[in-house]
Formats: sequence, structure tokens, C-alpha cells
Amino acid sequence: MVRSNFYYHQKKNKSAVKYQVIKELITSIYNQHKGRYGYKRITDELNNKGIVINHKTVLRLMKLLGLKSLIRVKKYKSYKGEQGKIAPNLKEEF
Repeated sequence: MVRSNFYYHQKKNKSAVKYQVIKELITSIYNQHKGRYGYKRITDELNNKGIVINHKTVLRLMKLLGLKSLIRVKKYKSYKGEQGKIAPNLKEEF
């Protein structure tokens, strides 16, 4: 076996275990808020609990876990208020 290949696989095995606790926390926060929290809010929750982690890492782990936040539907609003008064038609006579 090539030396670089050996160390590559050894390092890869350590990284799988590295974020195991954080994955469980992300899943619990996600389920606690019924899937409404995205990666930014989950990052804030983890920071509030004292776990300092980058938001990009949280996003990557959420993609790996298959977690995606629900996006609320925007309501249609057709009311635009008063559009301004129409000026009277003034005819000037010369």
C-alpha cells in the first residue's frame, strides 16, 4: 500500500467521528423547531450553547444529514394604497 494512501484513509476515518456529537445536536435542534430553522439559526443555537462552529460547517453537515429548512409561503398582497390624486384637466384659453 502506498504511504500517502494509508494516511489518507486514516485521516478520513477520524473525520467521520469528528462531528458525530455536533450532528446529533443539529438533528435535535432541527426536530425541536419542526424543521423551520435553517443553517444560520442552528449555528446561532449552537453558539448560544457554547459550541463555536462555522456556519459553513453546519450547512455542510445539514446537507450530509439531508436536513433542509421549510420556507414559509409568502402571501399575495394586491393592495397598493392610494395611487395619488389625478390632477384636473385645465384648459387654458388664449
